Amino acid sequence: MNNTKAIIYVLVPIFLLGLVSKSKAKAKDQSDKTTSTPDSLWKEHWFEHQEELKLIKSNAHVAVFYDKNMPLNIKWPIAVMADCWAYVKRNYGDFGLDPKLYVILHCAMGKDYGGGHPSPFFDASHDYRNVIDCGLAQWNNPTGEQIGMPIHEMGHIVTSASYSTKGSPSDVLWGDSKFMEIFNYDVLKNIGMANEAHQVFTQMQTQYDDFPRSGTQWFKNWFFPIYSKYGEGKVLNRYFELLALNFPKNKSGRYKRDLNFGEFIHFWSGASGVNLQDVAEKAFGWPIEYDLQFKQAQKDFPKLNYETKGSSR
Repeated sequence: MNNTKAIIYVLVPIFLLGLVSKSKAKAKDQSDKTTSTPDSLWKEHWFEHQEELKLIKSNAHVAVFYDKNMPLNIKWPIAVMADCWAYVKRNYGDFGLDPKLYVILHCAMGKDYGGGHPSPFFDASHDYRNVIDCGLAQWNNPTGEQIGMPIHEMGHIVTSASYSTKGSPSDVLWGDSKFMEIFNYDVLKNIGMANEAHQVFTQMQTQYDDFPRSGTQWFKNWFFPIYSKYGEGKVLNRYFELLALNFPKNKSGRYKRDLNFGEFIHFWSGASGVNLQDVAEKAFGWPIEYDLQFKQAQKDFPKLNYETKGSSR
């Protein structure tokens, strides 16, 4: 055998073994970065927020940070937020490589840092982390707004980043909070907080909105009938899955445009497996505009399969 060939035969496997080892080391390094404990301090640098945050606890699902005004004896957010985010991932899938949700809680003094906002993992503004940043005057117990606000903000991450997409083409129709009502109900129900879920359900029976028409009851007449009849959390997830598979996106994965109402009904029908026109008529009315949009959506997105005959009531 030619000596040169012999050397090549020996070196090629060694070279390939080296590539595999480097690849494994790189993957392990990436895994370590996304599962390791975050730094104990984190300085806010978004919007008007400039607080230095202290890491209270980190586990497989969450890293919980408090501002300087938060009482350190408030411990419930660690376990409860972990339960919430663990369920969200089970139902809707992962959101980026880092499995953690970064939970920031402010003890809001006056108007400073009151309210909440989310940031998904693809956003540089919050250091490419899934973040919910919430401020209330009290965080004594996981009840009412104290549990509702953080879950609400998790819902915004779901609507804007499911299946590695960017943006929420449904926001133009359901606004800031309509999907979050059924989302909060579902999360509370699935983390064993039946009483809180019941409180949401009861409140929604008398919740009215003026869009898309006056007197609309989104939860009672639209979301809950779909949720209760067609798979609960699974049907909620299926909606975002179908959007990701079928609705137009650019090369970066960001949706190119918003949904119209006919498309909205079409995609929820696809998620449910039945034609939801009659449910939509009861919930929202059915002007000629919706009818034309719905029929066009069926032509534009033919891969969404559902029963088209009979009533879905």
